[in-house]
Amino acid sequence: MRIAVIDLGTNTFNILIVEVASDKSYSTIFQAKLPVKLGEGGINENVIQPVPFQRGIDALKQHQKTIEQYDVQQVYAFATSAVREAENGQEFVEKLKMETGYEVQVIDGDREAEFIYYGVREAVKMTEDISLVIDIGGGSTEFIIASKDKIFWKQSFLLGAARLLERFNPSDPITDKQIDEIKNYLEEQLQPLFAAVKKFPVTELIGSSGSFDSLAEMIAHRFYTPDILDGKTEFTFKLADCAAVYDVLLKSTREERLHMKGLVEMRVDMIVVSSIIVHFILTSFGIEKMRLSTYALKEGVIQQLLG
Repeated sequence: MRIAVIDLGTNTFNILIVEVASDKSYSTIFQAKLPVKLGEGGINENVIQPVPFQRGIDALKQHQKTIEQYDVQQVYAFATSAVREAENGQEFVEKLKMETGYEVQVIDGDREAEFIYYGVREAVKMTEDISLVIDIGGGSTEFIIASKDKIFWKQSFLLGAARLLERFNPSDPITDKQIDEIKNYLEEQLQPLFAAVKKFPVTELIGSSGSFDSLAEMIAHRFYTPDILDGKTEFTFKLADCAAVYDVLLKSTREERLHMKGLVEMRVDMIVVSSIIVHFILTSFGIEKMRLSTYALKEGVIQQLLG
């Protein structure tokens, strides 16, 4: 049986198609990301503007063609922050159903965090030690404190990279003052996380997909070879490598980032803000170990479906 999971995120609409065997194991048949920038021009006003609204419909229709091409039997589609926060989110979901026939489930931040955890746990060898799992989206960022067996605490914050970018509208390149403003805002908004980490001290950070993929790709190109990531579902960062790339990103212009190896165009605008979030978390909690999980929400959905 073939199953497709579509993650209708704020920045990208991601698809994963898997073949499920009789023993409930699965293999990946196809996966892809389409940039939509659903929050463009309206994310902090909680509205999907007409141009991104249409981009979203076009992207799902493109994924539908792929689904038909691969003869998929079951389709599961989930919408996250941009759609759940938008005043016209329900209208968008209804239009998607009219155009494609797909029932899109709009999930809350708690459910999103759970799916992310199950995906990460499948990709990364977790232990009894407590990890802080982070998924930086465009509209929201999920924080999950967990071990291999248990979620101790989870929360979704309206601190996605697209949301912060539109709120702070940094110059090109970003200034030290603007970096401090973003960090101060993070500190103010993330007080529940500070309290949770006090209660459940964490030993490492696990970054889920997205911006962490880009960070790993940039590090691979800059310090090693791109093939060190091939076929891997997890990657251990050297924090010195992360610090070096962080410094380069903060001093860079958009034009310079467009030519950086390992950085895909759809992340050129948001990678600076994402890297500020990562650096803020590492330094705030004195975390000295960081890993990448290439799995996230889609793989978590598959785990739950098959579990």
